[in-house]
Amino acid sequence: MSELTLFLIRVAFLAILWIFVLSAISVIRSDMFGARVPEAARGQGAGAPRPPKQPKPSKRRGSPTHVAVTQGSSAGATASLAQAPILIGRGTDAAIRLEDDYASTRHARIAASGDQWFVEDLGSTNGTYIGSVRITQPTTIAIGTQVRIGKTILELKK
Repeated sequence: MSELTLFLIRVAFLAILWIFVLSAISVIRSDMFGARVPEAARGQGAGAPRPPKQPKPSKRRGSPTHVAVTQGSSAGATASLAQAPILIGRGTDAAIRLEDDYASTRHARIAASGDQWFVEDLGSTNGTYIGSVRITQPTTIAIGTQVRIGKTILELKK
């Protein structure tokens, strides 16, 4: 093999290696600090009028009142659904703070729409599961439905 060919192979290998290292750093950064907010979205929050809030779900007999951690290192933690949407994750701004190595800083959100409750994955690295199915879009949950985040299981309760 000529010296030029060997040199080009070495340069290509180094380039691929650096792409891998930088992508790994990017994933770690987004997991630790959250996703970047586009400049256009930042400007909207300060000056633009906010849309009217959705009315709170009506208190009906048999409707859930709180979300509770049933299994995992944070077992027993609860959050009232009256303060919906409920942010779940490792971050300090989370309503339910998880001490789980597989949870992202801002991992998932539980919110209401009418009389139904939804769980939504917020682009976490390890995913949010209902049973054994990974969710990719907001998914309806009911009382007793198990939502798994890492090694932690949450449920809606009365």
